Amino acid sequence: MDIILLLKVVILGVVEGFTEFLPISSTGHLILVGDLLDFNDERGKAFEVIIQFGAILAVCWEFREKLLKVASSFVTSANSRRFVLNLIIASIPAMGLAFIFGKHIKAILFSPVPVASALIVGALIIFWVERRQEKLNTTHSHIHSVDDLSYLDALKVGIAQCAALIPGTSRSGATIIGGMLFGLPRAVATEFSFFLAIPVIGGATAYELLKLWKNPVAISGEFGLAIAIGFVAAFISAFICVRWLIHYVAHHNFLPFAWYRIIFGLLVLGTSYSGLIAWSQ
Repeated sequence: MDIILLLKVVILGVVEGFTEFLPISSTGHLILVGDLLDFNDERGKAFEVIIQFGAILAVCWEFREKLLKVASSFVTSANSRRFVLNLIIASIPAMGLAFIFGKHIKAILFSPVPVASALIVGALIIFWVERRQEKLNTTHSHIHSVDDLSYLDALKVGIAQCAALIPGTSRSGATIIGGMLFGLPRAVATEFSFFLAIPVIGGATAYELLKLWKNPVAISGEFGLAIAIGFVAAFISAFICVRWLIHYVAHHNFLPFAWYRIIFGLLVLGTSYSGLIAWSQ
């Protein structure tokens, strides 16, 4: 593998890991960075989806005790069964819409300008929800952990997640901010977003791998090695990010991320319309 390709896959892996669970849109960042690095062809897009599973493995490792407990007590524990069913319920809306409209969304919205616009709109929603949270204090006192979520709570978060089909919106942002909008505590909404990423992104990764499996030449040699390196980079950076975010949400709000989204979105729009950067259309 030449040094240029190595740098590209490491950069994209690190970007994926650090942005997957923050409310700033990992897909949006990968589209933008991939465009800058000229790594946005069909194989590049497949690479970006597959390395997301490295970030998911970081969540599985961080919450391994919880996941092992649920797996071992699924038959005997009502709480464990409800936890799994909540993940299934919350996954269905977005996965269903992605199956129906995924190709059309990719064809129309997977480019820098729509991503930048979604970053800015998403920031305004974060500002609104955070201010609403401060004024109304709508948090349900009976919800202290993800085990306290009802099926209706899970469905509401799942519906909110559908917004993330628009690149630049952020899957974690949609689920966390959506959960807060529906009255979940910030820490619980964040933790549920971690767990919800497992079936949603795991399913997307499996789908991309299945498409590549039908064309084994596509993942042989240099591209296969690129996927492996990007996967490891995403795992390491995501693990660091998850550890940090768990502590962050205990004492802080998401307003800094909203400001980041606005600044980054305006920067992309400014460079696009001024012609300073020839973003793809």
